[in-house]
Amino acid sequence: MAKNLFDDFSPVSAKLWKQKIQFELKGADYNETLIWNSPEDIKVKPFYDKEDSTKKYAVSSKASQFRICQNIFVFDLDKSIEKALDAINRGAESLRFTIPEENINVTKLLEKLPLEEIAVYFHFQFISIDFVKKIDAIAKEKSATIYCLLDPIGRLAKDGNWYSTQEKNNFETLNILTKEAPSLSLISINSGLYQNAGANMVQQIAYSLAHANEYFNRINAISKPIVFQISVGTNYFFEIAKLRAFRILFKKIAHEYDHNLDCQILVTPSKRNKTIYDYNVNMLRTTTECMSAILGGADAIANLPYDALYHKDNEFGDRIARNQLLILKNESYFDKVDNPADGSYYIESLTSQLAEKALLLFKDIEAKGGFLKQLNDGIIKRKIQESADAEQVLFDSGKETLLGTNKYPNKNDKMKQDLELFPFVKIKPRKTLITPIIEKRLAEKLEQERLANE
Repeated sequence: MAKNLFDDFSPVSAKLWKQKIQFELKGADYNETLIWNSPEDIKVKPFYDKEDSTKKYAVSSKASQFRICQNIFVFDLDKSIEKALDAINRGAESLRFTIPEENINVTKLLEKLPLEEIAVYFHFQFISIDFVKKIDAIAKEKSATIYCLLDPIGRLAKDGNWYSTQEKNNFETLNILTKEAPSLSLISINSGLYQNAGANMVQQIAYSLAHANEYFNRINAISKPIVFQISVGTNYFFEIAKLRAFRILFKKIAHEYDHNLDCQILVTPSKRNKTIYDYNVNMLRTTTECMSAILGGADAIANLPYDALYHKDNEFGDRIARNQLLILKNESYFDKVDNPADGSYYIESLTSQLAEKALLLFKDIEAKGGFLKQLNDGIIKRKIQESADAEQVLFDSGKETLLGTNKYPNKNDKMKQDLELFPFVKIKPRKTLITPIIEKRLAEKLEQERLANE
């Protein structure tokens, strides 16, 4: 029998490691020098060992099975069909269609697609029983996996108003649809809104789960998976832990409603840290973000093209974004292992702490009337704004850096002539029921100043 080489070494406790580090610091304070506090109030240590990994929560993440998703905005129907078929031929394994109007011929959109091989997500800019029933008929006929990303609460949070419907309210519409479109997954949570607006990770998890809890309380029969559309940033290990904590707590809450299906996690890289200057750095950012999504257990990932802020959809940007995922899946061995974060003391510790803090915040929201009440009262927006303002101060002071923007900027870089899209917050005065939650990038003010001086 082969000898265990570790038998030749005595175990080293965390206390001994800390003493050795303290000696090497030559009098500097260990806590002030090496421990930093995250925006979630998690103290991050310089090393972790088995004493830090209590593994209070079990989580399974089948990293090898994530689907590469292609985003397609449906304006010209024939071009959208052509783009969808081309994306599938080039490696896409699922599609997310954004449907702006009810007059889109959804039957024609789907008829040529290999629905037995791919999953399809529909993001609507309206809500219509008849339109969804057409999709349900196609799903039944072709045994297709289709998710309709209906999120009236997310619409209220982002737009300030509910969807316009013939029914008494949006929840009545959803209750009708759960009966009349049984082949479809209908409920979605736009978690990305909170991340892109500046919420910290504890807030993102807790608000998203409280958001989902409103549907559990108001929709009579949720018999299909709920889809969380989540955005991830470049805090690599924290983002892995965030997705794991999402899944853990969703199962815990869903179990209280006898909903035993796992959630679907559809991930997109954040826009909050993306820039228009030195835009190629965006590819580096999205690569690490997609890696976090894979290791955290995303079911599908729709990458963000490096030029999405300032260019209209284009073949080159989409191809690069898709190829990043293809390389990660097929050439980086991410398709070979499940639960890759298991055994990492650091990630296990972060997962437990994020889950515990988010659960406390979730319980506090429920004790004070629930998510919808706090959304209507402006509390959710205020809390997110406080977190966003704190992060903005760090960015403006240079303590949080974006390479090529507030650190090592290329002064000769010119962008004014390349802007096909307006990359900043748009002010559109109108009457709303609540003040909407606004997504805003960290670099906006700095970029506007540079554009004005070109």
